[in-house]
Amino acid sequence: MVRLDGGFAGPDLFDFLEQEKLDYLVGMPGNRVLDRRAKRRTGTARRLSRESGKSAALFGETRYGAGTWKKKKRRVIYKAEVVRLDEREPRDNCRFVVTNLPQTPEGVYDIYRMRGESENRIKELKHGLGLDRTSCTSFRSNQMRVSITAAAYIVMQTMRSRLQRTSLAREQVDTLRLMLFKIGGRVTGSVRRVVIHLAQNYLWRRKWLQAAVACGASSS
Repeated sequence: MVRLDGGFAGPDLFDFLEQEKLDYLVGMPGNRVLDRRAKRRTGTARRLSRESGKSAALFGETRYGAGTWKKKKRRVIYKAEVVRLDEREPRDNCRFVVTNLPQTPEGVYDIYRMRGESENRIKELKHGLGLDRTSCTSFRSNQMRVSITAAAYIVMQTMRSRLQRTSLAREQVDTLRLMLFKIGGRVTGSVRRVVIHLAQNYLWRRKWLQAAVACGASSS
């Protein structure tokens, strides 16, 4: 299955995916034709949003053929959504996805939007652990830095799996680094144990202890 955002939508891509008999979900920018076909459900979503005071979304589908598609029509599902945020005017948020999957429009969109979760993991690698820090003068050195970052990310994901039942379960990598690692402490060791002494005014002391216990440490 190939899942891509709208920047990749194009006739050559669709022809290739179909030639190779691949399932695909590809985002597509809106246009006057597609917006017109989603107009009725967008109007209904506005009414529902107005009545509930919350965001509302409806799903639909159409057969659409762009001028560059050599008169070939493909299945396009759409989400007609009205978004409401605190103290802001409601706004339309129509999204379109070209697909050859047989699921309902809502089911197709649920599969498509999981792409965003994959992007979140990439962002964590880049912003949370500095994957793009490749300022060495040789390729091999930069490759080593990337490998170390990838290894660190595996360690972080392993730790996150231990934190599933704690208040840290949904924290991002950069937050965990700030709260659990980038802190001052004093480490003492003996034959039987290693003790980490944290400052009394350490802001996230309870969360640190919670994480340590979840990863196998003793709180005594």
